[in-house]
Amino acid sequence: MAATDKPLLIKRYASRRLYNTETSDYVTLEDIAKFIRAGREVQIVDLKTGDDLTRQYLLQIIAEHESRGESVLGVDLLTDLVRSYTSQAASVVPQFLTASFEMLRDGQSKAMENMTKSNPLLNMPGFDAMRTQQAAFFKAMTGGMIPGAARDEAAAKPADDLETIKAQLAEMQDKLSKLGK
Repeated sequence: MAATDKPLLIKRYASRRLYNTETSDYVTLEDIAKFIRAGREVQIVDLKTGDDLTRQYLLQIIAEHESRGESVLGVDLLTDLVRSYTSQAASVVPQFLTASFEMLRDGQSKAMENMTKSNPLLNMPGFDAMRTQQAAFFKAMTGGMIPGAARDEAAAKPADDLETIKAQLAEMQDKLSKLGK
């Protein structure tokens, strides 16, 4: 699945089956959820009418995850969302939720970046495996909301940072040897 600026087009047939136009095969809601978790934008349209059904299917994916016990949305939040449809808050809620998720994504990206920048163990044997486990942990804890580009950027270390890391490691070793005396 190639990353692209163009959304992955999924067509819904009259039989309600979903068709991936890139791979020319049928997909499930779980497949669509995997595409989205991988950072891909998806657009779902009705083949006959051309209506955009993306929102409807995204809500269905969320409902299925919530019903399986993968609760992200608490009852209080869901109650507030229902209330927002019948009040003046309906005009503010979408912008608030969008801004909140953007702040969350930015914060997670910066946390990952800071952890890799300040880690003197970058050149230690087995560090790549540990980094992979760390990324998997963050993905599990955040429901995969860490953008792939930010994760890849945080994992890539410029060569000029090597000297800084070596100096930090030497300083730590010096401090440890002084503590042992």
